[in-house]
Amino acid sequence: MSQKTTGTLALPWPSSGRKARKRVPVDRTLLVITAVLALLGLVMVFSASAVVAGNRFQDPGYFLKRQVAWLACGFVLLHVASRIDYPVWRKLALPMLGLTAVLLILVLIPSLGVAAKGARRWLRLGPISVQPAEIVKLVSVIYLAAYLAKKEDRIRLFAKGVLPPLVVVGVLSGLVLLQPDLGTVVVLGLMTAVMLFLGGARLTHLMGLALCALPIGLALMLKSSYRRQRLLTFLSPWKDASDTGFQMTQSFLAFGSGGPFGVGLGEGKQKLFFLPEAHTDFVLALVGEELGLMGTSAIILLFAIFMWKGFQIAERARMPFGRHLGMGITLLVGIQALINAGVATGLLPTKGLTLPFVSYGGSSLVVNLIGVGLLLSISRDRQGGRQAGGHRSGYGSGSVGR
Repeated sequence: MSQKTTGTLALPWPSSGRKARKRVPVDRTLLVITAVLALLGLVMVFSASAVVAGNRFQDPGYFLKRQVAWLACGFVLLHVASRIDYPVWRKLALPMLGLTAVLLILVLIPSLGVAAKGARRWLRLGPISVQPAEIVKLVSVIYLAAYLAKKEDRIRLFAKGVLPPLVVVGVLSGLVLLQPDLGTVVVLGLMTAVMLFLGGARLTHLMGLALCALPIGLALMLKSSYRRQRLLTFLSPWKDASDTGFQMTQSFLAFGSGGPFGVGLGEGKQKLFFLPEAHTDFVLALVGEELGLMGTSAIILLFAIFMWKGFQIAERARMPFGRHLGMGITLLVGIQALINAGVATGLLPTKGLTLPFVSYGGSSLVVNLIGVGLLLSISRDRQGGRQAGGHRSGYGSGSVGR
């Protein structure tokens, strides 16, 4: 069978005799949604941080300049990732996993890791700081996708199917917990469980593991004083609104004062030293105050469309690895957005997770944009199949492309 090249993809259907074929475009809807969320994030980061940055660094644009730099870097890497044939990442899964584990260990070394606010989560690389815990999320998705593509016929077994990836992710989670960073561990756990379930793992196995993990999670929360305090504050934030419940109650006030249409962009009051971390973890609360219910709903709608497009791309990928990878990246973005929104609205205890593409944070922004680049690469595979006659395969279908 002859092959016809589309971009970087070799497509297994007969050639029409032309020497070259125009590069298949990526999914433009997904790209536009990502760009809109990122640009909206720049606006909200500046609105939330200008006063604080001016007071702390004598430069109102301090955080904005850094976010712009990270965003530019992220979009360059997104473009590069979208042009790379995505099966390459399957071969790199184990080397990247090992490198990520080394980075997580280096963070814990006092002379190398940077500590801030009681946590040691950053590595200083010249003028920039990198957060390996953000990298481990995407690397874990790539590893799980490669594992599921290889072990599809064994995933219903516990010892030979479900257990090995759980051990690997468990080791990485243990290193992350030492920083400490429980929020990332929660994201890793949820993402791993859902990917294994969608990959064919038995629900009884996963439910049994969840029941075993529940007491461990409770022990981690109750044993740590600050985590225990966060849980108690979540249950009754107004009991001590001026101290432990201050951040949560200020978030409530931000949402409440915004009303349907908000007080106006840049006119919010909670960012004036009332709402802590208004440009990072609680940026959605500032959106609620300045843009109102309509602005908050628009962001939630954009994330919903993002997930719909991501699932669609994953479902139409020709290779099992592409289906698992697309599903994992979509879940990674969606779970983080859901948890962040739940924390900002008081539906979940404070976790310290950013809102993807919108919150301030270089490592998170760049890693998520690289993930979108991988999704776009998978979408090019899908579009190529469409143009050549509509060949497609469902998420759980056979061994196409093995």
